Amino acid sequence: MQHRTVGELMTRGVVRVTPQMPFKEIVKTLTENDVTAVPVVDATGRPMGVVSEADLLRKSAGQADPSGRTPIPHLEAWERAKAEGARAEELMSAPAVCARAEWTVVEAARLMEVQNVKRLPVVDEADKLVGIVSRGDLLRVFLRQDEAIREEITLDLLHRALGLAPSGVTVEVREGQVTLGGTVQDRSLIPLIERLCRSVDGVVSVSEHLAYETDDTRRAVFET
Repeated sequence: MQHRTVGELMTRGVVRVTPQMPFKEIVKTLTENDVTAVPVVDATGRPMGVVSEADLLRKSAGQADPSGRTPIPHLEAWERAKAEGARAEELMSAPAVCARAEWTVVEAARLMEVQNVKRLPVVDEADKLVGIVSRGDLLRVFLRQDEAIREEITLDLLHRALGLAPSGVTVEVREGQVTLGGTVQDRSLIPLIERLCRSVDGVVSVSEHLAYETDDTRRAVFET
């Protein structure tokens, strides 16, 4: 089974800014390149943080509303410092939460979820910026063709990895939804097959309707 890596999905020509870039230049950079965030890198090319539209909007949100219709929102000290910032190093979210090119989609997605970020700068072994991967990039694995998913499950997973006869288990894939049918030798294989199918890139869901010839799970209970 071959999982697509961050390196295959990331954007390589990364728009970046220096720590000293002024507020207006950052806004101009975002607009001209049609991006919503940029990594802030030091002189050696290592990411220090990321500055996004959300970071920049704190400056507007922290100002008084001339109409008087909306109150100034309460800002924590760090938010107030960002609102008053004028350069990238004062505005950015830091430290940068980074990924590696060899990571799988699962690893990158979990880090995004845990850190509550929408994108990850990608660094090499020297921690230098080589790309950036977004939520949208990771979702591209779900654009895999159904036939490619079916072939991977049938040939790589069932036949090569588990040694099952191709005729033993039927695999249907529609819109990334996998349906398994047929019969396997041991009952304990069924949850294993289902779990492995769920790990295949592009799989949305797995529904199994598998029968078994031997209930080896029952025998294992008696033996203990």
